Amino acid sequence: MLADAGLYLSAAGLAHAGAGAAVASSVSRPSGDPDDVIMNLRNTAERYGALAIALHWLMLALLIGVYAAIDLTDLYPKGSAAREALKAWHFTLGLSVFVLVALRLVVRWSGPVPEPAASMPRWQQRTANLIHLALYVLMIGMPLLGWLVLSAAGEPIRFFGIELPALMAANKALAEPLHEIHETVGTIGYFLIGVHALGALLHHYVMRDDTLVRMLPRRPGA
Repeated sequence: MLADAGLYLSAAGLAHAGAGAAVASSVSRPSGDPDDVIMNLRNTAERYGALAIALHWLMLALLIGVYAAIDLTDLYPKGSAAREALKAWHFTLGLSVFVLVALRLVVRWSGPVPEPAASMPRWQQRTANLIHLALYVLMIGMPLLGWLVLSAAGEPIRFFGIELPALMAANKALAEPLHEIHETVGTIGYFLIGVHALGALLHHYVMRDDTLVRMLPRRPGA
C-alpha cells in the first residue's frame, strides 16, 4: 500500500506539471495579436488547444487524488480522524471531477476536435470512441453515485466547506448496495484509465503517430 501511495504521488506530480505547462504554453509567448492567443487556447483540426490540454491533465491529477484518498484509508483504523479526513477528500475531489467534466464538455462542444491519425484503423477509432464515452460516463456517474451513497447513509455532504443538499432521503438499507455499486464502478474505472493510458503510449512508441503529442503542451517556438 505504501508503494502504491508513492506511485500515486509521483503520478500526481507529473499530472500537475503537465497541466501547469499547458497553461504556461498559452501565455508564455507574447503576441501582439489577441487572435493568436485565442487560437492557442482553442482546439484545431490538427491538435488540442491549451485549454483542453490543461483540463485533461488537471482531470488526471484529480482522478489520481480521488483514488489515492480512498485507497489510503486502508492505512488507518475505522473511525480515526485521518481516515475520515481522507474519505472527505475523496468525496470533495470526486465532486471536483464532476464540475471539471462539465467544463471539458463545454470546451469539447465549442470547437473542432482533432481528427484521428490517418494511419489508425477504423476498429481502433471505434474502440477509442467507446473508451472515451465510458470515461465520460465514469466521470459523471461516479461523483453522483458517491453523492447518493452519502445521502442514503444520512451523512453530511460537504464540498470545500459548503453543505450540499441530499439527493434522496436517508435510507440505510439502500446505502450499502449503492456503496457496493460505487466500488465496483470505481474498479472498472481503474481498467478504463489504464487502457486509455496504454493506448496513448502504444500510439506514441509503437505506431509513432501524433495521438499523444497533440495532447501535450506546445514546445516554445512551436
